[in-house]
Parts: sequence; C-alpha cells; structure tokens
Amino acid sequence: MRSKANLKSHPIHPIIVALPIAFFIGTLVFDVLGIITAKQSFYTTAFYIQAAAIISALLAAIPGLIDFIYTVPPESSAKKRAVILGIINTTNVVIFAFVWFYRQSDNANIYVVIAIELVSVVLLSIAGWMGGTLVHRNQIGVDIRYAYAGKWKEIYVDETHGNIEVATVDELKVNQMKLVHLKDKRIVIGRTEDGYVAFEDRCTHKGGSLAGGAMICGTVQCPWHGSHFDVKTGAVKAGPAKEAIKNYAVIEQDNKVLLLL
Repeated sequence: MRSKANLKSHPIHPIIVALPIAFFIGTLVFDVLGIITAKQSFYTTAFYIQAAAIISALLAAIPGLIDFIYTVPPESSAKKRAVILGIINTTNVVIFAFVWFYRQSDNANIYVVIAIELVSVVLLSIAGWMGGTLVHRNQIGVDIRYAYAGKWKEIYVDETHGNIEVATVDELKVNQMKLVHLKDKRIVIGRTEDGYVAFEDRCTHKGGSLAGGAMICGTVQCPWHGSHFDVKTGAVKAGPAKEAIKNYAVIEQDNKVLLLL
C-alpha cells in the first residue's frame, strides 16, 4: 500500500525513523563510555543525544500516525500489529523523557539511568522487528507495481448509495486497478478483458489490501500471502484464504463507470 505521507512517492516515516533509532542507541553507548572512562564529556554528549532522540522520535511519529490511519488496511493483522508498535514506541519516548529529566536531578544514579536505557533499547529492537514486518511482509508504504499496472489510483467519494461515478471508461487499461473509499467501505475498481469489475478491498485471510496486489486473467492476488480471487464472482481460486470476497455491480454509461450500491 502506497504511503499517504510521502515525498515524491518515497515514504517519509522510514527516512526519519533512522534518526531516533541511532540516537536511542547512541545515548546508551555514550553513558556506558562515561562509566568506563569516568569522563563527564561522555555524559554530556549522552544528555544532548537523548534530547535529540525524543525530538526526532516525535517527528517520526507524525508520518507514522498518518500511515497508521490512512495506509494500513482496516480490520487486518497489520492494523493490530501497528497498534502494538505504536504503544511500544510511545512507551519508549515516555521512558526516555523520564530519564532525560531524571538524570538532571542531584540524586540521579547513572547505573539506574543505564538500566532504564537498556530496557528502552530492548523495546526499540522489538519495535524495529515489528516495523520491519509491517514493511516487508505487510508491504505498508511499499508501492508494488506489476507490469502494465499503471500509477497508483485512489479516490474518496462521499456518496454511499445509488449509481456512483468511480472512473471514466478509458481511465484504466486491462488489468489495472483503482481504490475507491466510500466512507466505511474500500472498493477496488478493476478493468478486465471483458470490462470493469468491482470488489471489496480486503483479503478474507488476514485483511490484506487487494488494491495493492496484482490482477491478471480475471483473478486478483493478495500481496500478503498469495490468495487468489475471481474478480467477477469473488470465489477463492487459491488459498490460504477460504472465504470469498464481496463483489459489486458496475455499469458503463455515457463514457463513465458507475458503481451500483
């Protein structure tokens, strides 16, 4: 699914998130060096790096939150994973903010500081693992385009009933898809050799976005685990999905593609 927070199609969150990761780990390293060498300069460096870690983490959270709300498919395993990731990252920022204030007190114990920072780095590693899973397995922020798929198309429509215009007849080429948001519904409009089709944008296996998959020969493939569905009937052509997807009626009229709801 293409990231909503992007710069010329490049996701912003992965670009910024490298900074807090480096600063979180760097803080622990410099505090340990301070104990080993007994030099105040290392503690001072750790103090400023820790502040940078908190600030950069908050900045990285902005595009991350945007992707959580608008990019991660709803009612999916990725959404649940993203919630846990957000909780861990928020906890980490709170921990580091506490340590940053604590270390400035007169009775601060550097060993307590390092112990808490070590816990934070462990949490950071877990969050990094989950973030990698969201990108590489759930393909959040990844715009996978197969041959002749065309550019990613996505629109938001206010109407929820009647004949809703979702495309023009010549807008899509054969095997291209377009994602339409209808308030609480996400519907994929695709063009096959026999005309336009419409189906729900949710794999019945783990909730992956079918609009981010591939469509060919009247079949759409989920990008997460490879389930295949018939785009006309919704029937499962290949697992691991076991339930069919929902299809919607479409008609071509006056050079427009209308979704019938």
